[in-house]
Amino acid sequence: MKISRILTGAAGMIALACAGADTSNTATTGDTAAAAAAATPAMPAATPAATGTMAPITGTTHEVRMVFENNEYKFVPANITVKAGDGIRWIMVSGAPHNVAFDAASIAANAKGQLSANMPNQISELSSPMMINPNETYTISFANVPAGTYNYHCTPHLAMGMRGVITVQ
Repeated sequence: MKISRILTGAAGMIALACAGADTSNTATTGDTAAAAAAATPAMPAATPAATGTMAPITGTTHEVRMVFENNEYKFVPANITVKAGDGIRWIMVSGAPHNVAFDAASIAANAKGQLSANMPNQISELSSPMMINPNETYTISFANVPAGTYNYHCTPHLAMGMRGVITVQ
């Protein structure tokens, strides 16, 4: 009985820690920011300082799956090339929790502001909310993001090598 209470308490703490990680995305769901804010429990304001205005996807939306298979956490595909104006939709498949976090130190100063503006609901600089449930998605527009290479990772699984590279043409 005591173990059951401890496990229930731990599950509650995890749920509270993850509460408010709104995985909706106006670029893919069409929800308004006001509706998303109303549906999200109160949380501190996003910390990143986006210097641009969110630019909508004008090209193709590519998909990257977030998976745990064969004892390996990975993005599938791990390396992807997109054109300016395209978007990427990450889909949580297995091995949760996952997120998309860019290596901020490797992002050129002229790209950081627009990339940040194109990432809704960040939990920290250039870091998406955590995705916990299968089929949850997070979409980023690469419109107005300068051509270049963008390294990213899953924060909870970084030590296990869950990394990816996006090349914007």
